[in-house]
Amino acid sequence: MQLTQEGCLARRARMWEALPEDVQWVLIADPRHVQYLANFWVQPLSFSGGERGLLLLERSGKATLMGDNFAIRSAAHKPYVDREILTPWYDHKHSVINRDHALFQALEKVVPEIAGRTGRVEAEWLPLGAANVLGAAAIDGQLGTLLRKLRRQKEADEIALMKHCMQAGDAGQAWLRENLREDMTEFDIYRGVQEAAVKAAGRPALVYGDFRAANAEHHKTGGLPTDYTLKEGDLFVLDYSVVLDGYRSDFTNTMSIGEPSAAVVEMFALCQAGMAAGEQIIKAGVAAKDVHAAVAGPYREAGRPELFPHHAGHGIGLGHPEPPILVPESTDVLVAGDVITLEPGAYQAGIGGMRIEHNYLITETGYERLSNHIISLT
Repeated sequence: MQLTQEGCLARRARMWEALPEDVQWVLIADPRHVQYLANFWVQPLSFSGGERGLLLLERSGKATLMGDNFAIRSAAHKPYVDREILTPWYDHKHSVINRDHALFQALEKVVPEIAGRTGRVEAEWLPLGAANVLGAAAIDGQLGTLLRKLRRQKEADEIALMKHCMQAGDAGQAWLRENLREDMTEFDIYRGVQEAAVKAAGRPALVYGDFRAANAEHHKTGGLPTDYTLKEGDLFVLDYSVVLDGYRSDFTNTMSIGEPSAAVVEMFALCQAGMAAGEQIIKAGVAAKDVHAAVAGPYREAGRPELFPHHAGHGIGLGHPEPPILVPESTDVLVAGDVITLEPGAYQAGIGGMRIEHNYLITETGYERLSNHIISLT
């Protein structure tokens, strides 16, 4: 599963439609946007993890990928470009140069081709050294903002890749349900969830998120696992993401160690009611703040608004979180193609804390739920 050439070309077409007609070329610098438009993603688990390439797109349709020889060779998939301009960085014979300088040398080779033509550069991510190679005329601090806006409306290949992430995430949640027990450590759970998720993904994947126990003493916790050992009465919050080619899932369940108390059951029911209320209104054109108000409604009606102190959800894709943000003062509006979460939670000192979460593709008339894990305390 990967981005398709058809999808990358569709995203490029939407970008060109949004740019002024006199712009004849763009230089893409954000690695996420190089992936978004050309399917080039340096495998983060490779020895070139953290390196990058630059992408030159021309309105004529020509696409050029630039980078050092090892970064380009470490691509997760074959990129959809017409040519690659590589700078030798390591050849097993000579000392290496600064890899950033190798990237700039590759860029130097295309400068004569674009000189005198109107273009734009993704200034938010372009290194100063590369800007010095290009000159300042093409620098545009809004190109990255434009691409981030376009990213909200996912193409079919992006949805397919995210569904693959969801399937892997579902497998990790299922592992927890089958294996959770007293005397496990948080790190034991992390290892088991990671193994199940990566196996379901069928290839190397990044796994991150909250793998933490909550209880009466620590009712709101988060982050990567510790060596804490679970005990009777704890609540384990599994709120995690599986990342493939930069795209991700993000969904949650909370499970009780032993029989949950009546107070915990009541809090969990409020979370479920909040999620159901959010599902009733999400569709294209709905204000994000109204979604938050809907999710928070059951807490208000129960006289317990203080239990729900955070967002009601957010967008996901190449970023986490990304617009739309479902908070009381949000100015975002849902659009068809958004992938969002609904994420109600409840936290009370002396009792514990919890969250639940599903992922949804927003449509003109409603939504398609993308995550399929079981949400329940036991």
